[in-house]
Amino acid sequence: MQTQDNLGLRQISPKLGPSYAPIWKQLSKWGGFVMLAVIYFPLLWLVLLSISQNPLGGIPGSFSLDHYRSLFSNSAWHKPMLASLVIGVVVGLICAVAATIIGRALPTMRSPGRVLLMFVVPLFVPGMSLGAALFIVARAVLNLKLGFWSIALGHFVWAFPFALLIILVVTIRFDHRLVEAGRDLGASDWRVFWDIEFPILMPGIVSAALFGFLMSFNEVMRSIFLRGTAETMPVWSWIQAAAQQSQVPIIFSLASLVLFVTLPLLCGVFWLLFARVGRS
Repeated sequence: MQTQDNLGLRQISPKLGPSYAPIWKQLSKWGGFVMLAVIYFPLLWLVLLSISQNPLGGIPGSFSLDHYRSLFSNSAWHKPMLASLVIGVVVGLICAVAATIIGRALPTMRSPGRVLLMFVVPLFVPGMSLGAALFIVARAVLNLKLGFWSIALGHFVWAFPFALLIILVVTIRFDHRLVEAGRDLGASDWRVFWDIEFPILMPGIVSAALFGFLMSFNEVMRSIFLRGTAETMPVWSWIQAAAQQSQVPIIFSLASLVLFVTLPLLCGVFWLLFARVGRS
């Protein structure tokens, strides 16, 4: 039986064409390993340098936690970190609410593709251009004082398209016959949303909020144009790295701590969005 199956595969495989040759499988396998190394090796190297005595040398060695002690004894980064956390939470919540409202309505529109294109255009606008444009409108046109509110606005414009796409991943799988069944049973629109739609959309809503938070928390390009005199954690790190070389080891430690926070959150986003939603 196995011989017949093998013969059958041999007869079918030539018809598949050269694109199914075994060499492509090997290339994809080793190419994947190379891409993973390119992504994760620099991150691992950063962590190793953060616990090295001489991180500016570029080679890990003589491991120590002195730079982490210096980081925690330095209070200059506390306010920028708090500002980034608060702005990130606000942006994440607004992104989740706005993306849920629009994401529920978008699939039922007559031309959803055109509307979606208008919302995702900021993804393709360079951060420098978008930051400068928002700065001109807020400062030169409206004559408003820049601060944390303008930073949050710029972060929302940048993060919302991602949140909307995440919600759409869930809504396009949603069976609207469940809504119709709930209404046929006499439930109000609010009860239908709360009892039927919301539990199904919950993984996407949480993922949109987390992704909006992460996009805001790590944003620096738009923040430079819109910050006024305010400072977020990425802007503070950028200023310190550019102005004082002695602060670079502390920045390595701070960047490693941020990495330990953001990577688990990203893993949680993708688990909620793909693993859990895929099983449901």
